[in-house]
Amino acid sequence: MSTSDFLIACVGKPSAGKSSFLNAVTDATAKVGNYPFTTIKPNHGVAYYPTACPCKRFGKTDQCRPRYGRCMDGTRYVPVRMLDVAGLVPGASEGLGLGNQFLDDLRTADVLMHVVDASGTTDANGKATKGYDPSRDIEWLRQEIHSWIFNNLWKRWPGIVRRHLATKSTSIETLHAQFSGYGTPQTVVARFMDRMALAEPLDAWDEATVHQVVDHFLDERFPTIIVLNKIDLPDADLNVAKIMKKYGEDKVVLTSALGECFLRKMHKAGYIRYREGTDEYDTKDELVCIIFRVGLCSLCDGVHLTDHTRVDLVLYRYGSTGVQEAVQHAVDQLHVIPAYPVRNINNFTSGEPSRQSGVFRDCILVRPNTTVRQFARLVHPDIERHYGHAETVGGLQLGESDTVSTSNNIITFKTVQGTGTGTNATN
Repeated sequence: MSTSDFLIACVGKPSAGKSSFLNAVTDATAKVGNYPFTTIKPNHGVAYYPTACPCKRFGKTDQCRPRYGRCMDGTRYVPVRMLDVAGLVPGASEGLGLGNQFLDDLRTADVLMHVVDASGTTDANGKATKGYDPSRDIEWLRQEIHSWIFNNLWKRWPGIVRRHLATKSTSIETLHAQFSGYGTPQTVVARFMDRMALAEPLDAWDEATVHQVVDHFLDERFPTIIVLNKIDLPDADLNVAKIMKKYGEDKVVLTSALGECFLRKMHKAGYIRYREGTDEYDTKDELVCIIFRVGLCSLCDGVHLTDHTRVDLVLYRYGSTGVQEAVQHAVDQLHVIPAYPVRNINNFTSGEPSRQSGVFRDCILVRPNTTVRQFARLVHPDIERHYGHAETVGGLQLGESDTVSTSNNIITFKTVQGTGTGTNATN
């Protein structure tokens, strides 16, 4: 239960700032450079998804001690996995650049963060330039992922149709067999097929219809948010306005990854006290002297003396560096529900020794329509194996087929062999 089983993948062209973004939101130390393909192999890290913790609602913030992540004044920061994959360039679906590796890494992702260099100072291949239109990156990256999936499907289409007819399968069953390699359950295929409401049988689909199917599959399987990075650099403003007008504010998050890196490094070094995701940081009286004596570049690779002013401008204008909002927005695309397994439904403890005592020790992000019985398995297989019944706040008993929701997400499990909870079973 240390992290959720969700994976956010940072995607984009080389030098867009993906590795800096990963460093800014996790404790990872991904290699950063201003040249293409700095990232050759995927970098992994753990970010934190902010959500309202029930400890505040029940007046127990002083007793809340998460086993993983943290809780600050009633805001719970739940661990989620992140992946920074190799940069994608035009032609990746045909094997150009590190395209084959990138697309293979993509299979395990639940949601994509497309990190875009909003400053326009890198071209489509990640090389330094001036005046590049970053909106082009958004268009061709989607097209490359589409082409990768479509080509894999279309080159085998005659054989797929023959097998479909021979086995008398439904369209959903046949497509699931083809899309399962992308980590796709049949329910995902069913959802986008229901939305499409195609009247023609699968054996009558032409190339244009298959393209439509792939588009709907991408929307369902790989929800994507656009992270406009490097907003602190000159010329970013015009590009930001153009992209937000085209794609809408609900799909775009503005960030300064290096700004966040700077603030975190300064906080870690003890020069400031910074609360992530806000514009709040306190300085010591000697901060200015420290800055000019040690130099900021010694605290964070790629950060220079002028970055202190640039970070202040970002915080003043946008209220934060945006990286925490990007994580939250990405996870929100999955419509997950934070669920809290406890041993004692009255005081929300986990039955641990006093030295580890605390409330709401565990938080698990569950997918929509997760049943209580399925949640029991997520907590611990033994709980599901010896499942008796479940209760929520107020002693209300839950049916095993009831779905976990925000109104019943604090749950204790009673097993047939006695009383226990998932939090207790993991110790």
